[in-house]
Amino acid sequence: MLEKVQQWMEQFPDTMVGVLVVVGSVVGGLLLKYLIAVVLRAYERRQASLLVASVRRHLAHPVSYFFPILLLSLLLPLVPLEARPFELLRRVVEIAFIASFAWGLMRALEVVEDLVLAHYSLSGGDNLQIRKLFTQLQFVKKLVVSLIFFVAVALVLMSFATVRRVGTGLLTSAGIASVIIGFAAQRSISNLLAGFQLAFTQPLRIDDVLVVEGEWGRVEEITFTNVVMALWDERRLVLPLNYFIEKPFQNWTRNSAKIMGTVYLQVDYTVPVEAIRAELQRIVKAHPLWDKRACVLHVTDAKQSTLELRALVSAADASAMWELRCAVREQLVAFVQQQYPECLPKIRARLDGAPGPAGPGEWG
Repeated sequence: MLEKVQQWMEQFPDTMVGVLVVVGSVVGGLLLKYLIAVVLRAYERRQASLLVASVRRHLAHPVSYFFPILLLSLLLPLVPLEARPFELLRRVVEIAFIASFAWGLMRALEVVEDLVLAHYSLSGGDNLQIRKLFTQLQFVKKLVVSLIFFVAVALVLMSFATVRRVGTGLLTSAGIASVIIGFAAQRSISNLLAGFQLAFTQPLRIDDVLVVEGEWGRVEEITFTNVVMALWDERRLVLPLNYFIEKPFQNWTRNSAKIMGTVYLQVDYTVPVEAIRAELQRIVKAHPLWDKRACVLHVTDAKQSTLELRALVSAADASAMWELRCAVREQLVAFVQQQYPECLPKIRARLDGAPGPAGPGEWG
């Protein structure tokens, strides 16, 4: 079959044959991509499918390049060129094929991620296992993308004879090269190993609430080199992975998002503690953010001029706890102001040695 096609194409000039092969490959590849897109759209109209929608969204552009390049690589032997121009064209097509195929693999990982994200959701209240999975998935995805990229670059470079000779020479001195690279990339390698440790031992995960360097925030992203925290005021705190291996930090959602919080009040010694305790119970029971686990009031200190009252309450997560603490503090202070204003903190002083009433002879 191939010989008959070549005999038929010999009737045309070489330039025209080359143009026909290139144009035919591009048209044929785009037509094949269009036919697949039509089939997928027809299937999606009949039955909603997340997989089909994700494939159409992520793979449409890579496929537009991959199919024409694939057809061109198959039809390339039909191009009547001399040895050197043909080798140059073959090398260009080979590089384009490797690049488009690697691009398609990277985008296919996005399809897998969409399927996982659709099956699991971080919006639920008890999402500990899901956050573990997301943390590992994000790290593995970045690792696979990096491997695909480096393998593609290596295949492109190894297609050149000069690079292959250099690579052979480097392999003969692998011991020296490994020592030099080890010293030069010590920090990067340690960060990569720290990333593996964080991804699978998981002292922190995606969406964990941390207190680091005195800052409160949520883990937004874990890359190969650093952890990005979204702080409460919309700033971003970027820390190297090694920080979380070498230094202590607070993780408020390590095993559960549930948390307890305290509200302190300074009041006078004459305050009726039972009345404050009853008011705390009323405030917390009426608040929608209380999770009904803890609500107690203790006298935690007796200072020189005031009593210290501590209200201990609980909530489902750190954000709810912040709002609940603010509400409890505000309403308890208002209660003391309105019902027991005489119990607000005050300073008492006794002046000893003050002069007594003046005698008759002292009025002069």
